[in-house]
Amino acid sequence: MNKIIYGIIILCVIFVSISTKAKMEATEHIEKIVLGAGCFWGVEKEYAPIPGVIDVVSGYADGIGIEPNYKAITEPENKNNPNNHAEVVEVTFNKNEISATDLIRHFFEGHDPTQLNRQGNDIGTQYRSVILTTNENQQDQAKQVLAEYQLLLSEAGYGTIATKIKSLAEFHPAEDYHQDYLVKNPDGYCPIHATGIRFNTKKIIKVDNSSLLEEKNIIVIEAEDYCPYCEKFKKDVTDTYQGSIPLTFKLANELNGLDIKAPTWATPTILFLENGSEVFAHQGYMAPEVFYQELGMFKLGKSEAYNVAFNQGTDARFCKQYETFRNTPDGIFIDKLSGAPLFDTNDRFDSKSGWLSFAKPVDGAVYELQDDSYGMQRVEIRSISSGIHLGHVFNDGPDGQPRYCINATVLEFKQRENL
Repeated sequence: MNKIIYGIIILCVIFVSISTKAKMEATEHIEKIVLGAGCFWGVEKEYAPIPGVIDVVSGYADGIGIEPNYKAITEPENKNNPNNHAEVVEVTFNKNEISATDLIRHFFEGHDPTQLNRQGNDIGTQYRSVILTTNENQQDQAKQVLAEYQLLLSEAGYGTIATKIKSLAEFHPAEDYHQDYLVKNPDGYCPIHATGIRFNTKKIIKVDNSSLLEEKNIIVIEAEDYCPYCEKFKKDVTDTYQGSIPLTFKLANELNGLDIKAPTWATPTILFLENGSEVFAHQGYMAPEVFYQELGMFKLGKSEAYNVAFNQGTDARFCKQYETFRNTPDGIFIDKLSGAPLFDTNDRFDSKSGWLSFAKPVDGAVYELQDDSYGMQRVEIRSISSGIHLGHVFNDGPDGQPRYCINATVLEFKQRENL
């Protein structure tokens, strides 16, 4: 019995470890920010319909020594108590769709931040203007937006902004009857006391994605700000990718006109498209071997080339691709998936074997593995850039040179004048 329990514990540990790793390999863009702008009923209603906002919860925050409930914060003795909780809303949002800066701009535009401990006829410390941030970036953004809005207010004859910007200590959800109050009670009292002063917004220009509506394309969804797994994916894969299928970088809000079904809340998200429609997608970091395996299926399908590249298959002797490549003009043979140079026509020779033969590869282009399959002892050749199987190397080349016996179906050719 103890062995069974121990086994179950081990399995649980493994499961948690795998789950944690999976979460780490995608940079999530779900954040929270807590905002107080007077009566939380109206604030909640204002934020709920904003695109990119996932959830809005009314509640209490920023108090000390007072119970976080409606009865306690509205007691007469707490009306002017600086330690009173504020009526706030917790806004959960996808920052790939809307930034904290835009939410904070909406916050300032939606009430009168120059009023101290009140909004209109709602008077008391619980109605104070406050921004409670959940990370340092939000702190910096809030301070910047406040400074910008103060200039606009001053030009319009308003006074000094009274909004406090703090780090969130703890958020306490309000009672159930306060949640979605104005949805349940559309005639309920909670007016908006906005100044009418708005930020100068730039015209939003839709991205032209017409070039992605034809043939095959790869899109990498990246983050507006720093994303460690985006940087790692660039370093490990896209910085060296030279393949024939175009690869472009986009933000999640730049996919207009494309048929995308996969969630785009994590970065990087890699989309494989054909004629503007998603064929398949991958959320999170992709190691090079995973990326090229997916790209292989996307580009090659269930073909002879795929079998060679990923199942260590072998072209038929004198296959059609061999006949095409045996007498090409001067140029370079490249990896069919990554586009990396592999072999030069200057090193090609006719071995009469029915497979392309080269005296040597391009420097640093391939690596070797021992291959003992089929009862033979051979040296396998693989592409360093994509990891695909290319062929084998033998010691029977001309003048004592090696013979790199390479499958033509996993290569593409570029004339030297086009390089």
